[in-house]
Amino acid sequence: MVVQDTPGPGQSQAQDAAAPAAAAAGEWTKIEKRKKKKVVKTETKRDNTQPKFMYSNHDIVKRNWAIGIEDIRDLALHLVADAPPASWLRVENGQQVQRVVVLMVPGLTNDMLGIAPIPTKATTNPNIPLSIPLLSSSSSAYASAIPFIAKTFSHACPTRAPGDANRMHSVMSTFFSSTVTAEERKRRMNQKIKAERPKDDPSQYLLSLEQMIENEYPIPSYMADIFERPPGWVQTPEPAKRPDGPAPVGQQKVYAIDCEMCITEDGKELTRVCIIDYYTDTVVYDQFVKPAKPITDYLTRFSGITAEHLVSTTTTLADVQAFILRLLSPSASAPTANPFSMPASSSSTATSSPTPTPTQTPAYTPTPILLGHSLESDLKALKLIHPLCIDTALTYHHPRGRPLKPGLAWLTKKWCGREIQTRGEGGHDPEEDARACVELLRRKLAEGPGFGEFKVDQESIFERMGRAGRRGPGGKGGKGAGGTGVGGGVRGAVVDYGNPGAMHGSKATTALGCKSDEEVVDGVLGVVGSHDFVFGRLMGLADRLGWITQRGNNANANANGPSSAPTPTPTSNQATPDEIQASLKMLNEHLQTIHSALPPRTALLIFTGHSDPRRMTQLSARKNQFEQAMRAGGGVVAGVGGEEPVRWTSEDGRALEEAVELTKRGLLFVGVKS
Repeated sequence: MVVQDTPGPGQSQAQDAAAPAAAAAGEWTKIEKRKKKKVVKTETKRDNTQPKFMYSNHDIVKRNWAIGIEDIRDLALHLVADAPPASWLRVENGQQVQRVVVLMVPGLTNDMLGIAPIPTKATTNPNIPLSIPLLSSSSSAYASAIPFIAKTFSHACPTRAPGDANRMHSVMSTFFSSTVTAEERKRRMNQKIKAERPKDDPSQYLLSLEQMIENEYPIPSYMADIFERPPGWVQTPEPAKRPDGPAPVGQQKVYAIDCEMCITEDGKELTRVCIIDYYTDTVVYDQFVKPAKPITDYLTRFSGITAEHLVSTTTTLADVQAFILRLLSPSASAPTANPFSMPASSSSTATSSPTPTPTQTPAYTPTPILLGHSLESDLKALKLIHPLCIDTALTYHHPRGRPLKPGLAWLTKKWCGREIQTRGEGGHDPEEDARACVELLRRKLAEGPGFGEFKVDQESIFERMGRAGRRGPGGKGGKGAGGTGVGGGVRGAVVDYGNPGAMHGSKATTALGCKSDEEVVDGVLGVVGSHDFVFGRLMGLADRLGWITQRGNNANANANGPSSAPTPTPTSNQATPDEIQASLKMLNEHLQTIHSALPPRTALLIFTGHSDPRRMTQLSARKNQFEQAMRAGGGVVAGVGGEEPVRWTSEDGRALEEAVELTKRGLLFVGVKS
């Protein structure tokens, strides 16, 4: 299907009528005829090279699932970069596509547009593109409020968001992450071989800023201004750069850390922490911690902590923070003794830290690295912000790939050949878990970067675009062919809510943060003429529908466990039909404004990503609350503190699976402006 601006209905007739008038005026009609033939020839040639999109129903019905978010991503990469063509969509004259604009518009649904619902009969394929009815024949009360869709596109293609049976994965992460090509993997491997960094240098597995943000780490203010430090939090100093290159292996200390928590009146609080020196295997610090509020649940089955462990403890979180800040100071060596050592009768007795191996104090002391498993949880328990982190939950892969993370016990048994966390009701031992992280990192360094990985590498689509040449007339593809980006690559822009420059747009040529749909529209208009790829997200409709739930400060994201998951907008606050109508009219104006400003031969892809997530969110929150209550033990049937009991039945499980599958559904609209 082609999106094009057509002449008015009387335009061609007026041109035909001009010839007799010219003859009556004594003009040379023969010359007019030649001009007309030339114009017709030019228009025919232009039409023959106009890019066109056509769905291939024959290939779509062969698929097990509907078109996925990754398919939309790969289509965009095919049009502007080096991805192969899609089988489900035939692209004619794709080389003539000048640029690609992708808009994510959550909130648009079949019923709003008068589109027939996705068929559920076994004899009907639910993945076939659906015809969009004309406004005059639409049965939807809302279709007239957003005529742009019906006037611009002929079909809506059903899509399916990523995820498993019980959860939907991030649509944004899937769209902005692309599989590394075989050629690029080979290039990276050769680059690693030639790299001067020693094979046994742990710093090669430090998390990038993007990884820290994606996994909800607290971010130091000197790395990115996206984390508002709550009261009681501490931040380590910014690491100094070594003037003559990376520090020698062994000079940069690495400390493995693991924390245990109990539930207090304020939620989960730190009650034990253990720190192991990676190079010497010595216990640098192991201490029980007295929480600020009374404990309501020791979580002994997981924490291994009982009331007896804390009866004589006076160490506070502030004491722990002070010790760790000294330990991680880039300008001072590790503390020579643990001032908060545990009694000798305890299971783990702290020892003094090792004496630095160099014979003299170096002029430059690198900032130590923290090592852990799902380390962001430990940092939040410690209320600590640190820039140099290695996370074994990310350096090793889950068998089913991202975004799933492997468990520490499973990793240790799989890759180290031993079992941990086998104490049953006795709970976990933080020293045992910290030592498991040390062993896993050593195995990783010994075996190489690919050890413990099941899935191929992922990279930002903007990294891939940066290596590719433009596919349009200015460049026929291939590395460095045309383009105006880095190395002749594709220039990409992200216009989105929040701070995309620190997240999915960090690798883009341009990233613009916005606070409203109006700002998104202005941002798209400002970059579309100078970029080959533009992504924008319009959230106004979804917000009006109550689909958007604000994620709390990631500092406290795990403060109260799964039960702290944000709840959807209550039904009583749902938008009225008049409010929905007004939001659709505003959205229509925004889409029309963007479309009118698009240069010729711009591919326009609009997708919704998913459907109403509120039912899924409600059920997921209740399931997590139930599982937390089960782990805590007791209180599930009778309720706790007079509250209603938390139950989860097989019927609830089936309801969640159905809600997840419905939420994954979305729509895609594709076209090219002539």
